[in-house]
Amino acid sequence: MGAIVAQHGSPEKNRRVFISGGFRDTDHVIDHYRDLFNRYGWLENSLCWTVVQPLDEEITVDDLLWRLNGGRDPEQRTVAYPIEMAAEEGGPVLFVYEGEGAWGFLEFTYGYATPDHILTELSKGSRVWMTTWHFNGGYTMLYAADGKIRARMRNFIFAEHDAPQGDPGVLADFQAMLNSLGPEDYCGKLSASFAFIEASTGMGLESEWLDVEEASVIILDNSGA
Repeated sequence: MGAIVAQHGSPEKNRRVFISGGFRDTDHVIDHYRDLFNRYGWLENSLCWTVVQPLDEEITVDDLLWRLNGGRDPEQRTVAYPIEMAAEEGGPVLFVYEGEGAWGFLEFTYGYATPDHILTELSKGSRVWMTTWHFNGGYTMLYAADGKIRARMRNFIFAEHDAPQGDPGVLADFQAMLNSLGPEDYCGKLSASFAFIEASTGMGLESEWLDVEEASVIILDNSGA
């Protein structure tokens, strides 16, 4: 299968926030994502952003898409108006982005969280970060590697969110980002989830990437996988 992929370079270097021993310039990065959510307001209601860093150069984007679709090749389609098309599809529709040593998969309509068993398969030979939410909540940050889910935080936008599961150190810097925001700064906390993944992987999301027509999308059918 030849994957249809929207290819973009990594985010601007002045937005990179990871440094040895912690994070810096987080306000700038969080503000970038605030602007993105203000511009595309429906994303505050539901999305799933998954970033995969293959540790083996032989793992291709086609391999990752095959795993995301439950062990089957997904449908690929070029559509005139992808946002409108995805709203009518009734299943996960993805934009696929290429960064430096990482791939980003954005489900931008309903917040279909990637199932745990698919995440573990996706993480074999790779590191996987996912943040997701939908109309009924589900605000989750997750990290998987070596075929296992290593850390997960649910309901992260709430001050009294669930305690992280798994290795607490994995999400410690994300927790620090959340602690720096006001208890009701919900947009800020959603933005922090993207900022944290960008800091961890170098893979971010640019506003102009969503201003597309005649765009390539991937349509998943992994509900029975």
